[in-house]
Amino acid sequence: MLKERLKYCRKKRNITQEKLAAALSINRSTYAKYETGENEPDNQTLKMLADYFDVSVDFLLGRTDDESPISIAFSHRKDPLTKEEEEYLERQLEEFRQWRKRFQQQDE
Repeated sequence: MLKERLKYCRKKRNITQEKLAAALSINRSTYAKYETGENEPDNQTLKMLADYFDVSVDFLLGRTDDESPISIAFSHRKDPLTKEEEEYLERQLEEFRQWRKRFQQQDE
């Protein structure tokens, strides 16, 4: 399932293997092997891929069909999130990602 999800996410973003590999600082051939199933990413790389594609690791592994990274973190709670809480967390996550992106650009 991982290889299919990686290819799906990459094509959805309309990015080449080469550009994706460069963005993640890995070799294109290494990434290509993830998509063919010849090799699997280590945990750190799997997290980087999930962050890059803005999906959960569970989505990449086929444990859920929900691409949202937040829903997985809170899906097993005894008291499920309300729609309002989900929307709030999504906004907070987006603000954090924008802040992180600006911060990373300052370091370059």
